[in-house]
Amino acid sequence: MPASENAVKLTRLAAEAASDRLARDIVALDVSDHLVITDAFLLCSAPSDRQVRAVVDAIEERLREVVDLRPTRREGEREGRWVLLDYLDLVVHVQHTDEREYYQLERLWRDCPSIELPETVTAGQQPPRQPIPHAGPDQAALPDADGPSAPDALDGSDDEDELDELDELDDDELDAELARVAAGRAASDADDEDELTGDGLAVDRLGDVGPAAGHLAGEAPGSVR
Repeated sequence: MPASENAVKLTRLAAEAASDRLARDIVALDVSDHLVITDAFLLCSAPSDRQVRAVVDAIEERLREVVDLRPTRREGEREGRWVLLDYLDLVVHVQHTDEREYYQLERLWRDCPSIELPETVTAGQQPPRQPIPHAGPDQAALPDADGPSAPDALDGSDDEDELDELDELDDDELDAELARVAAGRAASDADDEDELTGDGLAVDRLGDVGPAAGHLAGEAPGSVR
């Protein structure tokens, strides 16, 4: 049985909020066939502890304002390295980039289908980084990780320097900068929507392990059922 309509709606709302706060590698998974406790996982990451907290705050605020929903459980907020928000139908994992690359939750749940996210979320997103295998004797060596083919060079955007600079800001400056970027995105989206509407096209936009140990992340799919 696929994820419920409510789970998909919550997932997309949370993903949009995370994207507004410049979260990276936003991925949504339908885990309903493997878990009885939730239908969907939303995974995203940020390069600093403070930005992890900013993403978490944005997701909580969006779901509270739009659907009057608060998480039934919240873990890891104090450390800011891996924060879990449990909305029953949806479980959100906001991880520091280091934790995201180390634990690779999407790889653990690779058999689960993806939930389609709005284009405003997926545009410019970089696929989650995967470990680079060593070249065997019959395999051509992969490009050097520092070269132009390294994962950071694949996203096709100029956001990396901007994201790295965010960690140097104080809390007020960080909030102001994230709000400025979100406002710019909203204005760009409005322009795109006006252009599409003028052409008669329909625009479809839906308005050791960390805190997720055990049945919410640490067990392989199929281990619950």
